[in-house]
Amino acid sequence: MLYLQRKADVFLEKWRREENKKPLIIKGPRQVGKTESVRRFGEKYYESLIEINFVEEPKYKLIIEDGFKAEDIIKNISRIDPSKKFVEGKTLIFFDELQEFPEIATALKFFHVDGRFDVVCSGSMLGIQYKRIESNSVGYKTDYQMYSLDFEEFLWAKGYDGAFVDELLEHMQELRPFGELTKNICEGAFLDYCILGGMPAVVREYIQKKTFEGSLDTQRQLLADYKEDIRKYAEGMDQTRILNVFNQIPVQLAKDNKKFQISKVASGARFKDYRGCIEWLDDAGMVNLCYCLHFPELPLKGNYDDTKYKIYFADSGLLVSMLDDESQEDLRANKNMDVYKGALYENVVGEALVKEGYDLYYYKRDDSTLEEDFFVRTASALIPVEVKAVNGRAKSLRTLITSDKYPDITYGIKFISGNIGHSDNIYTFPYFCAFLLKRYLKTVGTSKEGGVK
Repeated sequence: MLYLQRKADVFLEKWRREENKKPLIIKGPRQVGKTESVRRFGEKYYESLIEINFVEEPKYKLIIEDGFKAEDIIKNISRIDPSKKFVEGKTLIFFDELQEFPEIATALKFFHVDGRFDVVCSGSMLGIQYKRIESNSVGYKTDYQMYSLDFEEFLWAKGYDGAFVDELLEHMQELRPFGELTKNICEGAFLDYCILGGMPAVVREYIQKKTFEGSLDTQRQLLADYKEDIRKYAEGMDQTRILNVFNQIPVQLAKDNKKFQISKVASGARFKDYRGCIEWLDDAGMVNLCYCLHFPELPLKGNYDDTKYKIYFADSGLLVSMLDDESQEDLRANKNMDVYKGALYENVVGEALVKEGYDLYYYKRDDSTLEEDFFVRTASALIPVEVKAVNGRAKSLRTLITSDKYPDITYGIKFISGNIGHSDNIYTFPYFCAFLLKRYLKTVGTSKEGGVK
């Protein structure tokens, strides 16, 4: 099977070289490639890989019946399967589908103290169970968040290397427009990425077939799996309400006012009845919540209204898979990204920001005279980020930059279907540069104006 290079590979190698390393927990939604990455890592660097999947082999839940000490657990694993070899200093123990058996997290402390074996845990839906896992293993674990492929990983899958990505970043830093060839290559790849999303199963099929053939079927199967997870894991919650919210996301993103309105989910729906449902989807890693700021100023933490938010899908492929048949045809045959009033572009940029480590915030003045899609920050500046379906005037962005009311804002970023540009402290980049925003701001963000001349 074609292996897709992931950023998690680099993290795992770095973790392996740490002295006195703690057991690692890899979090992330289902089917984003966690198991595949850990298995490949284990096979590459260890003499023995002990893989235990608590969904496929529930009998291994008995390994703690003699307690949580490493030696007792290893003894019980060997009793169940004597062929598993524990070679000191050369063995990786991989507990997969941790959400099915969060109790094993208690053993992480004892494995760390024991020190003879490296331990990695992984599982989908971990956000749901994470309070239990956290209390069982506090202070004795390292966490890593994994997502579906970002655009950089998608470029790797298509054969472009780090030097190509570095060149894109240099263009941004120098505010040097892309040549026609590079621009066409990146725009084409980005359109394909928007349509496919970043789920490994979908991307792998596309890379191998070099067409979209079968991609929609795979996306819809993933969507069905996500809905099945809601039915399976939403214990004590109203599963119908969670599904209603999930199904409403594309409908509400299609509106000019993209703020999520509970009243539209069902007749008589009230916020207090649905709040837990939305938090559940967020914890499960299925969606990204973008909160409305009280006012566009620093700090961002605590400066937002937790009752006002936009909901984006954590992977744009989920949004695409929920489009109606006519929109599907328009999107795949004509590459018409304007379906759903530019919601797909906004979803993809929001997704890119989250995968770079940003939380999502937007702002809309109560009188609706000023609205901004996203905000990010550097150490000293607040930077508004606008996603334009067409490269027109950015009235709100200009107001935020020029008005004395917003002293934390001195420049802004605009993503468009076009080339690199700079005017009046607005830095314009093609959509396909969104995944590089954090790296760009790290090198230029200390400048008052925000760009390298």
